[in-house]
Amino acid sequence: QVQLVESGGGLVQPGGSLRLSCAASGNIRSINVMGWYRQAPGKERELVATITSGDTRIYAGPVKDRFTISRDNAKNTVYLQMNSLKPEDTAVYYCNAPRVLTTTSTRSADYWGQGTQVTVSS
Repeated sequence: QVQLVESGGGLVQPGGSLRLSCAASGNIRSINVMGWYRQAPGKERELVATITSGDTRIYAGPVKDRFTISRDNAKNTVYLQMNSLKPEDTAVYYCNAPRVLTTTSTRSADYWGQGTQVTVSS
């Protein structure tokens, strides 16, 4: 089994910054892609950013040039540096690791973290 544990959410004023972390642990053999999604009240979950083990990064339009995704492959940890935050960035942010290979199964599986609240408000 694999667990994803997020940290770093909180309340910040517009224009401020936050850094989210997500550490994956368990019987991990390999994780290629790690990413962040968010879900605002009354809205569907949406992609924020993803990063591969080879450092290929994809950003959603609304966060490009403000957010930076990075990872430490040795620690199976992904980060999301969020700058110039706006009220519309308010959401629960979820860490995701799709198609994870473990040491205990020949089949890959998708994993999600429990979510961390980010609130941007004055």
